[in-house]
Amino acid sequence: MRWDTLFFVAVLLVFDVVTGDEQEKKEDKYAHLKKKDIRDYTDADLESLYDQWEEDEEPLEEDELPEYKRKPPKVDMSKLDPKDPEGFLKATKKGKTLMIFVSVTGEPTRKETEDITGLWQSSLFNAHVDVQRFVIEDHRSIFMLKDGSKSWEVKDYLVKQEKCLSVTIEGKVYDGAGKKGKT
Repeated sequence: MRWDTLFFVAVLLVFDVVTGDEQEKKEDKYAHLKKKDIRDYTDADLESLYDQWEEDEEPLEEDELPEYKRKPPKVDMSKLDPKDPEGFLKATKKGKTLMIFVSVTGEPTRKETEDITGLWQSSLFNAHVDVQRFVIEDHRSIFMLKDGSKSWEVKDYLVKQEKCLSVTIEGKVYDGAGKKGKT
């Protein structure tokens, strides 16, 4: 037999012994769970069972990750106009959740605010803009968008509404058509 063949066989045997030991260690790590009655599991046992379940799991796709774990989209600064801060915000908010605060004119009841903002929400939905709405006060609501870059389109629609007093995005207040003294 040649020495190189003998050496190759020896390497394979060593590799087999090493990987076999690792597999036995993994099995020994969870052996106590196999013998235990499921009604006697503690929180630590359940966590250990979850770890075993997740061990060989493939990582999630980028679009399946929660928003805080996703990589932010690249913003090409050369294409942005430095004199247009809204354009800059649109680019940086793309793909991120953003909340818009909307105030309704007059002194509506909570029910009236729900009705008015519900009409606005359905109009936006018909324009293919996915918005969630939450009434927070008798005259205020939050519109939440999954894609923050569309929030300025939503703002443009809302400020034209007669019953809209103001719209606030990222701390900046935009007056609505319902603001006194505005035609």
